[in-house]
Amino acid sequence: MREIEYTGKFKRDYKREKRTDPDLADVLQPVLELLAADAALPDRLADHGLSGAWKGFRDCHIKPDLVLVYEKVEGILSLARLGSHSEVFG
Repeated sequence: MREIEYTGKFKRDYKREKRTDPDLADVLQPVLELLAADAALPDRLADHGLSGAWKGFRDCHIKPDLVLVYEKVEGILSLARLGSHSEVFG
């Protein structure tokens, strides 16, 4: 099981998203548990690698327009960003 690390940007993103979706933790927690356990994510989450400035990171779709950007490095699951495509990727 990987240790989960929350970046400052992720913490701000989570706080912002939680204001509009009080049940966010209930949706996000099972995904984080799968990622931390290196288990395969369901196809509906559309997990894929990123390129360009985000090379080395992956993203998955928690909801249709709610993207989780993360990186797995040396036993750590680093949560980088959480938000809509436009919020995260500009």
